[in-house]
Amino acid sequence: MNEKVCVVGLGYIGLPTASLLATKGFQVYGIDVNTDAVEMINSGKVHIYEPDLDIMVKAAVQSGNLKAGIEPEVADVFILAVPTPFKDNHKPDLTYVEQATKTIAPYVKQGDLVILESTSPVGTTEKVTKWILEEREDLTITEELNSNKGVFYVSHCPERVLPGHILRELVENDRIIGGINSESTKKTVNFYKKFVKGKILETNARTAEMAKLTENSFRDVNIAFANELSMICDELNINVWELINLANRHPRVNILQPGPGVGGHCIAVDPWFIVDAAPEQAKLIHTARIVNDYKPGYVVDKIREKADKFKNPVIACLGLAFKANIDDLRESPAVEIVEYLAKQQLGEIIVSEPNIQKLPDKLSELGIELDSIASTISKADIIVLLVDHDSFKDIDRLTLNEKVVIDTRGIWR
Repeated sequence: MNEKVCVVGLGYIGLPTASLLATKGFQVYGIDVNTDAVEMINSGKVHIYEPDLDIMVKAAVQSGNLKAGIEPEVADVFILAVPTPFKDNHKPDLTYVEQATKTIAPYVKQGDLVILESTSPVGTTEKVTKWILEEREDLTITEELNSNKGVFYVSHCPERVLPGHILRELVENDRIIGGINSESTKKTVNFYKKFVKGKILETNARTAEMAKLTENSFRDVNIAFANELSMICDELNINVWELINLANRHPRVNILQPGPGVGGHCIAVDPWFIVDAAPEQAKLIHTARIVNDYKPGYVVDKIREKADKFKNPVIACLGLAFKANIDDLRESPAVEIVEYLAKQQLGEIIVSEPNIQKLPDKLSELGIELDSIASTISKADIIVLLVDHDSFKDIDRLTLNEKVVIDTRGIWR
């Protein structure tokens, strides 16, 4: 297999994708603006945590099929896997996608395929096409009679993987592919069929974009329902986890679990793309976002209520990641809660997060300490469980005696 693939963005999606393709025989060149990450990858190491990713990257680099750099190279397929955050006003920020597109534009040639994997607002794939055409007057996306322009292809294939299971789900999950035109869809389908075992589902670019936003918005609405239930149950003195377990015994009920909020680069972000596109129609989706964004402050209020009973309490926060057993802190409600506690000076704040080596700067600058699980618990007056890491589930319950415990995940219910 001589096909060369250039992957733009070597983060939580780009690096697993690049290393997987390399182990499948593709010649892969990954680029990233993080020079430290590039150096680590070229030495066969990883800068992010994902189970077995270090093994795959090492194998891919040693095989000679995976190399990294800061500038693109000529390739047959370009995959854009860069962040798509939102601005302070919840408007989509396509800066990274635009920069990535314009970075590869000089290297795109006739017959090449450009794939946007970044979760994006509806219409972004069309913008990627427009940005390339603005840079390259010698290219076109449609065959033209008596034209010397070269045809290239553009599609959207949103990533649909679960952190902690990325390498398996990249292969096994069904994939939605929407081209800017039917020729682009077909070419992209043929590419993914070479390494995806799941079904390949064909559509157009706008529908593919909306499908990913819909998947994450569905989960956000369901989590908002669970979070709202948890606050109602607090008011009515009911165990919300027991309640949900009982309700889910109904064959057509499947309520998700409540928590301290919603984090991650997808579920906490993507619904805003729909709200921005159709604000008058997206009332339920908008309300769910408000409920989930409110929950961290609600948790802080519960902690403050307990802290007020101490003179200067030591408050131990267990977990910073946005979900269990990963090191990803993006949009994490746990980080938000810890930052609130420190800024409001409710006590001495210590944190245990077994999946990271150092705290984010914005937390360490507030004087927050990162410590081991055992040490954190021994020092604490108040223990706040924020993430349901497996390592926290193994804690000896006897060590929690005589501590004030606030369990936002229900693992000690």
